[in-house]
Amino acid sequence: MFIQTESTPNPATLKFLPGQAVLEAGTADFPSADTAGKSPLARRVFDVEGVTGVFLGSDFVTVTKDEGVAWEHVKPAILGAIMEHFQSGAPVLEGENDAPAHAAHDGPDGEIVGQIKELLDTRVRPAVAQDGGDITFHGFERGVVYLHMQGACAGCPSSTLTLKMGIENLLRHYIPEVTEVRPIA
Repeated sequence: MFIQTESTPNPATLKFLPGQAVLEAGTADFPSADTAGKSPLARRVFDVEGVTGVFLGSDFVTVTKDEGVAWEHVKPAILGAIMEHFQSGAPVLEGENDAPAHAAHDGPDGEIVGQIKELLDTRVRPAVAQDGGDITFHGFERGVVYLHMQGACAGCPSSTLTLKMGIENLLRHYIPEVTEVRPIA
């Protein structure tokens, strides 16, 4: 098995491409080892000292490391953990991936929220997946769109620029009711 790696705009995050499907549908975000309970793959990667986050996509694993750790020290162990997992035959996730792509929204802005989600799914999410992350809808209130950033996007130095100059401008262009985009933690 040959696992390729790609850098991301976030210097603390690398994208690992195992050359096979990781998740059949959706994504799974594990921002800490405590949240990785249902993923044997994420648990194995968190066993590498210095790993602070694991994000699973359709064909990639994004790993975030502690700032005090150099990639040349942890990358071989992460590659080994991913390889061991896929050779073990264990599932990537135990049970169903029950994390919805977007938060549900009930209220008078249902049509606007539908347009926001459509633009996120067709224009934004494929682009950020290329960088090893994901952005999902969290809410819409009084013109402000709240988005949840995951994987390489969470904590990325260029995420504010991506949100303000990219996503906010895109949404405002197509949906005049949108006045601002803000990240949620």
